Amino acid sequence: MYIGVVFVLSRSYTYLMTWQDIILSVGSWIFAIALIPSILSKDKPALSSSLITGSVLTIFACTYLTLSLWTTAASTVLVAGMWFTLALQKIRLTRREKLRASASSEITR
Repeated sequence: MYIGVVFVLSRSYTYLMTWQDIILSVGSWIFAIALIPSILSKDKPALSSSLITGSVLTIFACTYLTLSLWTTAASTVLVAGMWFTLALQKIRLTRREKLRASASSEITR
C-alpha cells in the first residue's frame, strides 16, 4: 500500500510526497524551530558539536536526495545551515572574548 500526497507542479511533472517525506520534513522543521533560541541567545554550544552536527545533517540531506525525499532534504539543509550558523557565532564570540581578555591584560600592566 502506498500512502502519499500528490502535488501537480506542471502538466508534465507530478510530485508524489510520501508519508516518510512528510514525517521526516516535519521533524526537521521542529528541530529548526527549536534551534532559534540558541541562535538568538548569547550562549552557544561547543564549536565541535555544531560542526559535527551540521556536517552529519549535510550528509543526511544528500542521502535524502538519493531517496527522492525532496522536502526532507530541503528542510534538513536548513537545519544544517542553522548548526553552521551556530558554529560561526561561536567562532566570533570566542575571538571577541580573546580580544577583550588581551585588551584588559594590557590595561592592567
